[in-house]
Amino acid sequence: MTRSELASFIDHTLLKPDAVPDDIERLCEEAIRYGFYSVCINPLWVSLASEILRESRPIVCSVIGFPLGAINCMGEEAVKAVDLGAGELDMVIPIGHLKSGYIKKTAECIQDVVRASSGNPVKVILETCLLTDEEKVLACRIAMDSGASWVKTSTGFSSGGATVSDVALMRSAVGKALGVKASGGIRTLTVALEMIGAGAGRLGCSGSIDIIESLNAAWHRSYRIISAGNWRGQPVACSCPGSQFVPYSRSGRGSDRQYHKNESRHDNHCNNDYQPVFQSRLLHLQITSYFCISTERLQV
Repeated sequence: MTRSELASFIDHTLLKPDAVPDDIERLCEEAIRYGFYSVCINPLWVSLASEILRESRPIVCSVIGFPLGAINCMGEEAVKAVDLGAGELDMVIPIGHLKSGYIKKTAECIQDVVRASSGNPVKVILETCLLTDEEKVLACRIAMDSGASWVKTSTGFSSGGATVSDVALMRSAVGKALGVKASGGIRTLTVALEMIGAGAGRLGCSGSIDIIESLNAAWHRSYRIISAGNWRGQPVACSCPGSQFVPYSRSGRGSDRQYHKNESRHDNHCNNDYQPVFQSRLLHLQITSYFCISTERLQV
């Protein structure tokens, strides 16, 4: 996964109540610079963000009924947000209605926002930390039947955020019919990749830049597991400037593993074999970078 591919998953988010215009301007500038899919903000700042991003790729995503989902005028709020330039709406499901078994009222609230969206995608925030698994599945089905485009884990303002298990459950509930957005507590590259691996098609992050910069760093500090017992890497002659192949080892889970490190990016004109050199241990998701590596089997 490249930097631009990962950035396209991210809604660059600022929902703090004390945000000021300078903060919103900075958020939008960062979204343009890093190529994030959208900026996710409170309705108060939709007009300003829309003006800044008018001729840029990132879109404006406005939250609706945020953060409690306990208002009766979400449709009106949605109409105003769209009129001011919002291209997506992240609404909070009426949690009290859902937990009370008021399925019709819950569906009507979502339908009001969908109608007000003028065809723009609506994401329904479930606030999963407050729901049982059965309620999460029910909420997904209501959102699907009510015309929403996405279901989303969390506001980030309650007692918990996104979990891998919740994302997987939501993906299972909606199948391919809806998108799944993970949000709340996604602060590291590892967690971001875990969410994507579990089925998230979008990530809501306030620490988006740190995640992208972590990916950049991974390209330059990439490690390839060469062996788990009887394999050892050997350096090869290479014309790449500054190529360096440094063996080292560390303890791995269950056994000592031999690792090798190469600090140099592979020259496009070099004919040496390419090998992927960074892999998420938890997800088996490869972030593929290519370095000058050759391996030779040795008996030890």
